[in-house]
Amino acid sequence: MPMTPEQRATLEDVTQFIYREARLQDEHAYDDWESLWADDGVYWVPANGEGGDPEREMSIIYDNRSRIGLRIRQYHTGKRFSQTPRSRLRRLVSNVEVLVDDGREILATANAMVFESQTRGDVVWASRNEYRLRREGEKLRMVLKKVVLVNNATALHSMAFLI
Repeated sequence: MPMTPEQRATLEDVTQFIYREARLQDEHAYDDWESLWADDGVYWVPANGEGGDPEREMSIIYDNRSRIGLRIRQYHTGKRFSQTPRSRLRRLVSNVEVLVDDGREILATANAMVFESQTRGDVVWASRNEYRLRREGEKLRMVLKKVVLVNNATALHSMAFLI
């Protein structure tokens, strides 16, 4: 079924938001990245599969908005030695889809591959990302970012950067 002009515009807005978010992370522009979050935002990287209930199952990351800000402040101290020197990062994002748009919040998904180059070596992280975005005026804000790593059931290298 063809998309309406409104659906096409929403897809373009969501795609540009996700691309901008990826660029900010790659550039370690975490203050700008933090500004993309809604006040009630949750950043979740499940362990061992797709993730069920993060309150009852182990997660790699399960941060509320306050904890996201704390991570960024810790990063700025320069004392995150696993990021000295900081990782060189590049993300490839594809397959952006808008699954639900109720007029206020949007559920979208995208595939991502993150290439990390660090003194310990190079690592490729592959994931399926889920975004819940809220319209706040003219802007979109992240209410949820769920990153399901393809290999989250195996031992993982340090993710001292924000995936």
